[in-house]
Amino acid sequence: MAPGKSVCMERRKGNFSGNRNGTRRGNGGQSYGRGGFGRRTFGPTDAYELPSSASTLEEKVIVAALKRCGGDGVPSRSLMREAGIHDKDAFYDALHSLKDKGEIQVDKDHWVKLVPRGGDIEAEIVSLSERFGFARPKLGGEDIFVPGSALKGAFLGDVVILTDLQKRDKGPSGRVKRIVSRPEQPMTGTVHVDENGARVTPDGALRYDLTVVNGLNGAKEGDKVLIEPKTDLRGDWTQAEIRSVFGTGERARICADAIIVRCGIPTEFPPEVMAEAEEIAKMTVTQEDIDSRLDLRDEPIFTIDSADAKDLDDAISVRKTENGYHLGVHIADVSHYVKAKSAIDNEAFSRGTSVYFADRVIPMLPEALSNGVCSLNAGTEKLTFSALMEFDTEGTMVDYQFRKTVINSKVRGVYSEVNEILAGTASQELLAKYAPVMDSLMAAKELAGVFERAAEARGNMDLSSDETKFVLDENGVCIDLLPRTTGESEQLIEQMMIAANIASAKAALKAEIPFLYRVHERPQPDRVEELAELLERLGIPCRELRKGKPTTKDFASILDRVKDTPRASLVNQRVLRTMEKAHYSDREIGHFGLALGEYSHFTSPIRRYPDTSIHRILSDLVAGVDTSTLKRRYGEFATLSASQSSKNEVRAVNGERSAEDCYMAEYMKAHLGEHHTGIISGVTPKGIFVKLDNNAEGFVSLNDFENCEFEYDGEVSHRDLRSGRVLMMGEEIGIIVAAADVATGRIDFMPQEP
Repeated sequence: MAPGKSVCMERRKGNFSGNRNGTRRGNGGQSYGRGGFGRRTFGPTDAYELPSSASTLEEKVIVAALKRCGGDGVPSRSLMREAGIHDKDAFYDALHSLKDKGEIQVDKDHWVKLVPRGGDIEAEIVSLSERFGFARPKLGGEDIFVPGSALKGAFLGDVVILTDLQKRDKGPSGRVKRIVSRPEQPMTGTVHVDENGARVTPDGALRYDLTVVNGLNGAKEGDKVLIEPKTDLRGDWTQAEIRSVFGTGERARICADAIIVRCGIPTEFPPEVMAEAEEIAKMTVTQEDIDSRLDLRDEPIFTIDSADAKDLDDAISVRKTENGYHLGVHIADVSHYVKAKSAIDNEAFSRGTSVYFADRVIPMLPEALSNGVCSLNAGTEKLTFSALMEFDTEGTMVDYQFRKTVINSKVRGVYSEVNEILAGTASQELLAKYAPVMDSLMAAKELAGVFERAAEARGNMDLSSDETKFVLDENGVCIDLLPRTTGESEQLIEQMMIAANIASAKAALKAEIPFLYRVHERPQPDRVEELAELLERLGIPCRELRKGKPTTKDFASILDRVKDTPRASLVNQRVLRTMEKAHYSDREIGHFGLALGEYSHFTSPIRRYPDTSIHRILSDLVAGVDTSTLKRRYGEFATLSASQSSKNEVRAVNGERSAEDCYMAEYMKAHLGEHHTGIISGVTPKGIFVKLDNNAEGFVSLNDFENCEFEYDGEVSHRDLRSGRVLMMGEEIGIIVAAADVATGRIDFMPQEP
């Protein structure tokens, strides 16, 4: 920055640029790997607090700097320069103090702005009961309680302006000043018919039943239906009109249909998209394509995927060098086929990601692309975008480049087969299949080991997410639940993809161009404190979490401490819950879970739009487009794509989780009365949650324990005052499967008395 030029002027001119396998249950779409960087991060802002006076000198100069910058805000690191503070700890301590006082707001991307005086804020109604609701501030922060009399007709999903904000012992409260917007949000529910008439129990965050008006429209007791909420004569949201019927709520497949609609996940491609896809599917690799690219057709390149995968978007090749390793990660060149602002591109932008259910995949791209022209099928010439990287013997990336390439994959690898080879148990038939790439595969195994050791050195937080494989019969009914296991080949591929993702972020940062990063903030201090208190109550040492700024390595130590114990799954779950959710941003702030200062998503453009966006930007960079043109072309696009991709990811994960609950309930409903042993995974004032080995989780009411008088400690246990028996999180307990409601995904257990 030129001497005397204000960072605020730079902001106004817009000059700041600041996993392969989709995880499922319990992690919010985060992709965790190994290890922690030490950047200070901030969490939800207490937007409803009224500002107080800045006290220390650092606080005063920060406030003054923000005033010079106007109302748009500024990145925290740039603010430190603008304020003229050189002591990093003093700056961030002052920033935290100002945030705690309500003087400033700090968003998840570390942008800081002054809290406007006056107190009114924008929020979304995220939960609604008969007599009250909760609204979530747009700028983040604790949900705000709104009494029913103060809702002013606001409904679930409405964006509102809240006023009269107050602090209460149980949290903040406010009232609706006006409704800003009422977005169309599909709503589904389950029909119930009795002598009093028909009602619908809505799915989601509407916490009361609605009276059916204008007839059942063909619906029967227990059916899943699409509804349109209606107000009664008093203006209250108490009624519903049935618009269409999905079918019985006793089938998880039907419930999944309703979830897809409720979440707004598009399933049908518009005609113009299909027409474009059909034309693209006719394209072949031409000699002109080959001449304009790096020709890697003779290289020992191969893919490794699950046996049933059809959208093969990544391949690898590895060889040992004199000083280490050469790694090639070759990704389907989707951006070559999907042009910006085309019908397919617009549709992919609106979808954001492929969505995975037990019985179906809803692809981001039409199958003619995802399973056809873009898929890196073995024995065929394919256009790819390759990250070509050099590593030393310690796993340090010493060089990288991105090239447009053409490949011919030699082997269509399968995880289970490669695991047998790596374990030394493969048949001669398998060894013959992989012979063309065996040297490359063995070098990849060696390099993955190097990556693992390097990750452990910087902090290996290996979080497991308790994923479940759902086994369905020919009618789509769930007949088994199996823990999804990860073998050596899955971990190998994950390490290779992480390397390419790091290289893509490095390339963008070096070129100083607009980009999309996969970011993951440091967990909030209050959540870390809650985790530490929980672990201490469970008798698990956690001194690392008490030192003020725990690193990723500190969390890894906790996980190692409980590894292979009955409490491992519980602690994994609680650590995961303590973490922030990873998301996409046009500003790089690092990835805490992976212990990386730079990270992006480059490796799955067939199923993730942010990867497609990154390919488009890097393609222009590789083609020699100058920096100023790239900034003009992609500045706004990167911001918009990051935001939309994050929203679509949340939508997909929420839909997948909801459907999984229904499939679990469907399976457990066929096993009513069975006795099992599980682990107490949660404790509430009214009972306990118990998780079984197959990942099904059910609720046990305290009322179902005979002759007991329980005392709740408020956090991790119930103690029977009569017998002294303690129900403690992490402990084993015998249960009987009592009930399962497929429509809601709820499972109930009863205690198996000793």
